[in-house]
Order: sequence, then C-alpha cells, then structure tokens
Amino acid sequence: MGDCVPLLIILAASVISAKNAYDSDGHKRLFWSLIFLGLGMWAINLAGWTWYEVILRRHIPDPYLGDIDGFLHIVPLTAAVAIRPRKADEREGVGLSALNVLILLVWWVVVYAFFVFPEEYVKVDIAIYNPRWNLLYLIEGIILIAVSANAYFKSTGLWKNLYRDILAASFLYTVSSESMNTAIYRGTYSSGSIYDLPFIAASLGFLWVAIAGRARLRDVPLLPSLKHSNRPVASPMAQVALLSLPLMAYWSLFMGHDEPLLRHVRFAVAMGGIGFLAFFVFLKQHILDRRLLQLLEDSRDSFDNLKRLQGRAIQQAKLASLGELVALAAGELEFPLSSILKSSESIASSGKLSREQISTAQKIGQQARRTRELVGDLLSFSQQTPGEKSPLEVKQLLQRAIQMEGFKLQNKSINLTVESKEKVSRVRGNSNQLLQAFLQIVENAVDALQEVGGGRLQVSVWNEADEVVVQFADSGPGMRDPGRVFDPFYTTKPIGKGTGLGLSATYGVIQDHQGQISCYNRPEGGAAFEIRLPALNSSPALAQAVET
Repeated sequence: MGDCVPLLIILAASVISAKNAYDSDGHKRLFWSLIFLGLGMWAINLAGWTWYEVILRRHIPDPYLGDIDGFLHIVPLTAAVAIRPRKADEREGVGLSALNVLILLVWWVVVYAFFVFPEEYVKVDIAIYNPRWNLLYLIEGIILIAVSANAYFKSTGLWKNLYRDILAASFLYTVSSESMNTAIYRGTYSSGSIYDLPFIAASLGFLWVAIAGRARLRDVPLLPSLKHSNRPVASPMAQVALLSLPLMAYWSLFMGHDEPLLRHVRFAVAMGGIGFLAFFVFLKQHILDRRLLQLLEDSRDSFDNLKRLQGRAIQQAKLASLGELVALAAGELEFPLSSILKSSESIASSGKLSREQISTAQKIGQQARRTRELVGDLLSFSQQTPGEKSPLEVKQLLQRAIQMEGFKLQNKSINLTVESKEKVSRVRGNSNQLLQAFLQIVENAVDALQEVGGGRLQVSVWNEADEVVVQFADSGPGMRDPGRVFDPFYTTKPIGKGTGLGLSATYGVIQDHQGQISCYNRPEGGAAFEIRLPALNSSPALAQAVET
C-alpha cells in the first residue's frame, strides 16, 4: 500500500494534467505540459520503488538510478509556476519561455552531475553522496515553495486559488520528502510507515491541483490576472543559472579539495554545461533578433501607412474646404458670364460694326466661353453628391477612354495600349465618373508625351488580393513633384492650358469609390498613376447591395 497508493495517485494526476495540456493552447498549454512532465517523472520514480519492493521483493539499492529522475522531477513543476502564463504581457512567447525552461532543466542536470554524480557512480562514496543529494533536493523544494508563494501573492481570481493549492502541495511534499530522506539516511525508514502519510497527502494535493485546474478553469481563459508591472521569473532564473556555471568550473579547479579524477570530472561537467547553455543562449538571441527585425519591419510599415493616412486626411480636408469655396464662386460667376457671352455674340452678329470691332467682340466671346468652361470645371470639382453606382467592367471603361483620346491625337508617334492577361473582377461604381477620371489621367499623360515628341502610354489592369489595380505608365519625362499632383490648382502646364483641378477631381472620384490613387516616377523613366478599387466579389456587403 505504501508503494502502490502514491503511484496510482500521481498517475491519475499525470493523466488529468495531460488532458489539461491537450485542451489548452499557448502559454497555458506549456504550463500544463510542464506539470504533466514533472508528475510523469515522479510517477516513473515511484514505479521503480514499486518494482523493487512489490515485484522483486528487494530493498531499494543505494545508489539508486531512479534518484536522478526523482531529483529532476521538481524542475518542470518549478518552471511551470515560474513562467506564469498571462494575458497582459506575453512578450517572450511560448518558444522563448520553453527555451528558458530547457535552460533551467539543463542547469539542474549539470548541478546534479557536478555535486552528486562523481560520488554516486564515478567513485562511490555513500557518506558524501547521500547528504549532498538530500541538501540539493531540499534546495529544490524550497525554490518550488518560494516560486509558488510569489505566484500566489501576485495573482488574483481563480489562478490565485490554483497557485494556493500548488503552494500547499509543494510545502507538504518538501517537508514529507525531507523527513523520509532523513529517515532513509539514518536507516529508520520503511515503506508503509508513518512517514508515508504526509507523503500521500502531498500526492493528493497535486492530484487536487490537476482536478481543480480543470474544473475551475474549464470555462475561463487559463491565464492568471497579474499586475502589468509583474514579470515571469523563469527568464531571470535562467540567467542566474548560466552565470553560475563558470563559477562552478573555477571552484572545481582551484578551490576544491577532491582528488584529481573527481576534480577533472567536475570541471568537464561544468564546461559541458557551459557549452550546452551557450548554444541555447545563442538560439534564444537568434530568435530575439528575428523577432526584432520583424518588429522593425512592422513598425516601418505602420509608419508608412500612417504617413499615407495623414496625407489622405490633409488632401480630403483641402478638397472639402476648397469645394465649398469654388462652389460659391462658380455660382456667382455664372450669371455675369452668361450676360457677357450673350452680349458679345449679339455685337459680333451686328452688321453695323467695323471688322476690327467684330473681331474684338468675337475675342470677348471666346474668353467668356473659356471662362465658362473653367466655371464648369469648378462646379464639377465641388460636386458633393455621389453618383449612382452599379457593377461595371473596368477594362471596358479603360478601352473607351483610350479610344476617345486616340481620336484626338494627330501625333502618330504616341502609342496608347490597354493590357490585361487575366479576367478582371468587376467593381461597383459610377461609369461616367470613372470614365472622366481615366480620361483625365490619359490626357495628362498624352500632354507629357507630346512635350518630348512622342512615346508610349501603357494601361494595365489586374486583380490583386481583393482589389482591382489599374496602372497608367508612360515613357514621358516624369513628374516634377509627384507628391503634389493631387493638390488643387497645382499644374505644370502653360498658362491658359490647365486649371490644376483635373487630378484633384480625379482624386475625389476615386475616394468616393472607396479606392486609392497614387502617383510616382518610375525608375526606368516616365510617370505612373496607380488606382486601386475594391473588387465587387471581395465584399459581401457590396455584393448584397448590388443584388438589392
């Protein structure tokens, strides 16, 4: 009973912990996996005792190979409590937390091999081996109690209750194990004696931890509520472990009083531990460097997106304020312009004037009509009511815009083409507004090509993710200031040829279609305009709106 009862209890706790780990994820899965590993190693140690005493009917040998497993099983339990999965701050991630745990486990293996193993197997000395094993085991138990107490006092809610149970079970287990080890060392212990009662109680405590963790936290995230200022202690413990190994190596060579063989063994163990831990440290640093590069890349992308959003906000503010102004001015100019145009036509049609006077009246009419066209542009620019939208084919609009502009060309050295190697999704928009926007970009490109005596304008359209992308790329001289092309009244054309409102109006049309437009100079020469419009099949809301 002294052997089988604790074994069955710990086996049950291990199975439940494994189930908890399987049903969890992230840091919570790592937490329960470490609990399962610690309890599983403990179950293996108890199975060895049961094998010798129940099956073989023999006393446990001294030294006992299971002492290594029995010594190390506390490490995963300590690490599980030390990582303390949390919702507020998971800076390291599961991978780095697992590396910290691995560093702690390797360090305890090195400590065992350094202080205990030489007298246990290299040159057997029970009088030295047993006290050192008991001392290290007591230190392990005290660390487990301290880490559990720290987690308990810094947690709230259901996790505080769980850490309380772990603290109680750890305290009871450390006290019972130390009393049993002392009795074994004195030769007064036997399985099934009074010493086993607190030990069984400690086993039941860990079984309760597994059961309570499953029952209490089944319907809530397995994350403790910790203050933001608190930090998991697994990483500092791993750092202390790494720094202690050089001191151990120095002590084995220059301060130890063992015979040369044992000193060399201890030095080799310390140096081997340094090599293993150095590998894990470099691996951890490599992961941190990659994470830092990813963070920097994400930060750069976020900064670029912020700049674009700020530019759009400024542009929209300019357009909104200017739209109100030009709408008022255009409305006031319409009546006097109509009067001037009517009067000039009446004078020009009169037969009582000289040729010079008729020519002057005709010039007045021409300038009045040009001014009227400018007023029309202003009214179109200040149009605030969005046009009616319906599903349409972008490629057809582009071909129509190229054809309309091509009919005006007298310079045969300018080549206009539309290319599309795939079936392009439809967009939801106003065909007239988008056609005018495309025409405006094509006209600007043609003007730029005429300045250099000809060239090519290639219009490409394709699908990209959930967007339809339209690119106008010319072989002209490029833009002087691509960042200002959408500013109202900004133009590089001669006086009397452009108003600087066409691309501003185009910008407003694309924005009204929930799209994006950008301009840049190409590395190979020439300018490019790129328009991105949401594809119709990319938005369920848009598709439903179209159907209705």
